[in-house]
Amino acid sequence: MSSKQKTSIVVLIPCLNEEVTIVKVIQDFQVAIPEAKIIVFDNNSTDSTAALAREAGAEVIPETRPGKGHVVASMFKKVDADYYVIVDGDDTYSAENVRQLLEPVMNGDADMSVAVRLAEYTADSFRPLHVFGNNLVRGLVNWIFNSNLSDIMSGYRAYNRELVKTIPILSSGFEVETEMTIRIMDYGFRIEEVPLPYRERPEGSLSKLRTFHDGFLVLSEIARIAKAYKPFTFFGGIGLAFILAGGISGTWVILDYLEDDYVNKVPTAILATGLMLLGFGSIGIGILLNTISYRFRENMRLLHKIIRGS
Repeated sequence: MSSKQKTSIVVLIPCLNEEVTIVKVIQDFQVAIPEAKIIVFDNNSTDSTAALAREAGAEVIPETRPGKGHVVASMFKKVDADYYVIVDGDDTYSAENVRQLLEPVMNGDADMSVAVRLAEYTADSFRPLHVFGNNLVRGLVNWIFNSNLSDIMSGYRAYNRELVKTIPILSSGFEVETEMTIRIMDYGFRIEEVPLPYRERPEGSLSKLRTFHDGFLVLSEIARIAKAYKPFTFFGGIGLAFILAGGISGTWVILDYLEDDYVNKVPTAILATGLMLLGFGSIGIGILLNTISYRFRENMRLLHKIIRGS
């Protein structure tokens, strides 16, 4: 008589200099889900994070490549389990709600569940620009994929094994959550959001986010998403801007010609012609890339369905 295989759950905690909070985070999850293995991925901490994590009973795996994206990629590659929970080590997420987060994934209703932070949080939980950036990226992703997600950048998520072993991680920094969300929807996996409380950082714990630097990364991510998933809209918009500029420049040339039957503004005429050519060329590139992107994504979905069915 064969015995039923035990389900394995792992809690993965990416960390960089979280000595103030790491012990509490580990202990909270040990109480909330004692059957889970807890692994801390230390991303070049210069404080006592790694030592304190080991003393608290967690396994510690170093990841020397800087950036959260590299850490998540290392987690997916090195850890084998049936279900995965990834949570930041800053004690802003509630361990007592971990089973609520895992439930949709373990019940087979979703391939990834996301803790929605924007439903319940304190006044000091977010910086205003971070909320604005989150909403901006969320709006773009929802528009592209015709979805209705509430929180794109949450750092508290649960996954099943199939998703973890399928989705490639290419981002290196904090934009990794956005990349994962996009790839998961593009591959046809299911996402379910779970509203959970989000706390402000404890006193003495410092955020690794840099408002303007990471704000630039968010804008870059928006441009990258639009270019990759809506190339006609992206390059078409650029093309229309060139055509508009060329039309304005060309109007001066036409008015000059109508005035004395001679083009005096030759440099302006050359500029207007160049802008119009760039505009129509950009629109043409957008049409071409849109066709290629559609076929590529169609083939990737078909390949994924074949793999899932095998």
